[in-house]
Amino acid sequence: IRQQITFNDRKFDVKTLPIDMQRVVDHLTKDFGEEYALTFAFMVRTASELHRAWHMTLLTSKILQQLKDRFKIRTTWELGVIKLKFRVEDGRYELHRKVPYDYDSEFQDLYAKIAVALVDGHIDIHQALIFQSNTKHGKHTAASGLFLRDYPGRLILYPLEAATCAVIFFGGDWTDAGVAAAAGLCAGIVEWCLVSLNNNAKILIDVLVGITTGIVGGLFYRYLETPTCLPSVFLGVLYWFFYGTAFVIGILEIVAGELETGVIRFMAVAVKTFVLSLGSTWGLQIVSNSPLDDFQDESGCNQIDLDAVWWRIPLYLLCSASALGQYRFPIVHYWRGLAIQLVGYEVQYQMFKELANKHDRDLLDTATANGVGAVAAVLAACLLSWIVDNLSYYYSARTLMRVGDDDFSKFGECVYSISAGWVRFTTCLGLGRRDERNFLEMQPKLRQMSSELEDPTNARSEIRLTEEEERLLKQAVVSAEPLNVWSLLMPTVYQLVPGSLIARMWYNSIFPPPYIAEELSVTNGNGTDTGFTYISWTPNQAQEGVFSALMVIAASLALGLLLGMGLQSVIAALMRRIFGCCDSMSSMTASTKNLRADLRYKRDDRQGLMNTPEDEDPDSGELLPESKDAEVEQSLPKVSENADDEKESVASA
Repeated sequence: IRQQITFNDRKFDVKTLPIDMQRVVDHLTKDFGEEYALTFAFMVRTASELHRAWHMTLLTSKILQQLKDRFKIRTTWELGVIKLKFRVEDGRYELHRKVPYDYDSEFQDLYAKIAVALVDGHIDIHQALIFQSNTKHGKHTAASGLFLRDYPGRLILYPLEAATCAVIFFGGDWTDAGVAAAAGLCAGIVEWCLVSLNNNAKILIDVLVGITTGIVGGLFYRYLETPTCLPSVFLGVLYWFFYGTAFVIGILEIVAGELETGVIRFMAVAVKTFVLSLGSTWGLQIVSNSPLDDFQDESGCNQIDLDAVWWRIPLYLLCSASALGQYRFPIVHYWRGLAIQLVGYEVQYQMFKELANKHDRDLLDTATANGVGAVAAVLAACLLSWIVDNLSYYYSARTLMRVGDDDFSKFGECVYSISAGWVRFTTCLGLGRRDERNFLEMQPKLRQMSSELEDPTNARSEIRLTEEEERLLKQAVVSAEPLNVWSLLMPTVYQLVPGSLIARMWYNSIFPPPYIAEELSVTNGNGTDTGFTYISWTPNQAQEGVFSALMVIAASLALGLLLGMGLQSVIAALMRRIFGCCDSMSSMTASTKNLRADLRYKRDDRQGLMNTPEDEDPDSGELLPESKDAEVEQSLPKVSENADDEKESVASA
């Protein structure tokens, strides 16, 4: 249908770009044309927003590389931990961006889909940039997502995640869950207040959140009659603020050859976690006469045997739902995220139980359980994405009129009816986007206009839509692109990673674990008992070996992700080779089959780490792009443009 529509000549407003980007776009437009200049701006915005949303940098580079190759953009980039650098025209212009992390699975998926739609030619550069701006302003987010995306609605997630994590992960009981919920709510309010003040106050978030957690937890421990397990409370509350995912990705980047980025990320997350841990001990010191004894009091810890209760999995799913909310995962798609999280957790949990007795003196059970759990999560995410993409084909093909009304089999008609019913149902509940229902209601009008245009006896010569109808159509086109697997997988990795182990290591540095006392008999030379005894004090290896366990878990998870992606690539290649001749339905033409095969290949290339290029060729094997004035290449000086995406000044390298 989009090929039959005469779209309004709406242009992207370049003045909405940052000042430095406006200057670069102006120069590139004069030299190489508007499309070339705006495509470079699109690449910078795509990389910045994906980076902000916690997209894996190695996969972001793959998306940028496809954009670069498709449009012959002479650019290179460096995606650091916080700072991003972009160079165009052999470094003639250079842009810097300072992009802080902010979990956002929805934006990961949307910005990746916008880039894919542009690469595949489903939208033009102006439509892509306008769609990015609308996404940034929340026009493509459901009302339920907007509620949890920012404060004050986001506050309900802090106590929920703190309470469930304290029980399911850290040995707490229901009393500890209540204390953690209260402390989590206070921590959320503190963060909200600091974020609302100004950018200068954000630097105090970690230390003040830690102090608040320590004060609230310490007060409950002091005045509550029921014993409180402070480690479970502290770790449950601070779980929200631990960048455990960064620890695993740092090791993954080191393994993949991105040494500088991986090491910096590794050290940064360790220091951030130490600040949170130290802050919580300061807060405990304020309200406690003996913070060491209070913290190491285990009388209220490990009171629940999770193997013996029926609600272990439901509680984990509730905890995972809070993590999905933290990651701004669309509520209407929670079932996808929960399915992947459950697969990863249960495989990890059962594998560890199976191997624990055989490896009571080493950590091979931990390494194997985490590696296998990560592999299972990757394969489950890829399989679910494949199923959803194939089932979504029927809905997208019908609504975008890529097939006729009578071209579907009974199965296709059934899938389309279920999908349309699901859209209407979730919209009525307020979970889905109203735009999807509005576009569904546009179908009779679009089909009538399309029929009139194809009818030679009808006077209609073109199809024109209102600006709002065009926006709905473009949203449907972008939404029809394949799922971003990493946006689906990332919350699962977050639930598997050892952020809490880093905190345990720092807590052991602040509160050294007590030695283990053991009363032993004194024997003479021939082994007979003398009747005397002595006390042997030995270090607690389980407590002091936290760093070793941390490295084992993080490395095994990182390698599990790599092995899972590699295994998925092998399986996908075999499936294409074996079933390629059958990968079609009677409704598909030969060109449609080839198109879908090409799209699947590009998708696998974008979402895999096995063929990450070692260096981006500035020319992409091409000569200069078509230029309005080819002679400008010879003598223009290098210009360094420098600004971050938050309109904060950063020093040029």
